[in-house]
Amino acid sequence: MKWSLLVFYLFCVLGLAGCGQSQQQDLIDFMEETKRRPKGQIEPLPTFSPYQPFAYSAMTLRSPFEKPIPVDESAAKGGRAVAPDLTREKEFLEGFNITSLKMVGTITKGGQLWALIDNGENSVVPATIGNYLGMNHGKVISTAPSQIEVMEIVADGSNGWVERPRIIKLEEKE
Repeated sequence: MKWSLLVFYLFCVLGLAGCGQSQQQDLIDFMEETKRRPKGQIEPLPTFSPYQPFAYSAMTLRSPFEKPIPVDESAAKGGRAVAPDLTREKEFLEGFNITSLKMVGTITKGGQLWALIDNGENSVVPATIGNYLGMNHGKVISTAPSQIEVMEIVADGSNGWVERPRIIKLEEKE
C-alpha cells in the first residue's frame, strides 16, 4: 500500500509538471509584448468654468408663454384708472403663480360659496369673492360650482396697469 501511494503521488507530480509551461506560453508572450509597447499619456481633464447663478427679475411681468391681451387705447384713456393696492397685506395664495393654482372643489359656508384651491404644494386653501390669489394682484370677483373668475392687474409696459380676466375651472378627477 505504501508503494502504490508513492507511485500515485509521483504520477500526479509528473503530470502537473508536464502541463505547466507549454499551454501558457502564448499568455506569457502576449504580456511581454504589451510591456514592450510605448506607454501612452492620459489627456488632462478640461477646465470647467464655475456655475454663475441667474437672478430672474421679471417675475411681476406678463409670462412670455401667454398671449398678450389687446388693449383698447380709447377705453384706457377715458375709462377709470387701474392700479393695484400696494399697501394692503398679501394673502397666502398670492405667493403662487396663478397657472399653478387649481380649483379642486367647493363648499358652502354661511350661505357663501367657497372655492377650494390646490396650490400645487399638497395644500388646499379656501377662497371666495374678495380674496386675492396669484402674483399679479388677482382678485376673485365671482365664484360658481364649476369655476371662479379672477381679475388680475398687470403692468401694461408703459408705466400703467391693465386688468386681465382669468377663469380657473374645476379640475375633475377621473
